[in-house]
Amino acid sequence: METQLKKLKCKACEGLEGNLSTAQIKKYLSTLNNWKIKNKTLHKEFKFSNFKESLLFANRIGFIAEQEGHHPDIEFGWGYAKISLFTHSLKCISINDFIVAAKIDNI
Repeated sequence: METQLKKLKCKACEGLEGNLSTAQIKKYLSTLNNWKIKNKTLHKEFKFSNFKESLLFANRIGFIAEQEGHHPDIEFGWGYAKISLFTHSLKCISINDFIVAAKIDNI
């Protein structure tokens, strides 16, 4: 499933899409590498050995986000990056969040 997610392209949300069911969220979450639902967002923390690696990783995520037109919140510093995904227009986690997460896992 992760392989399938990373091959998909995010679609613009118009606010008319239905929310993912709990079963769908669990299914998609099980295909990702250690992502969690935290404060109603899709969240993952990454560890690095220095600031430069964290910065490069954040920049690579930014490139993916621009390609997909779907942008995560990124917090990073010396040796870490924290990624949170949430579809603001829908006020929930959407398939786009899982697509971007799968692409981040592929970095």
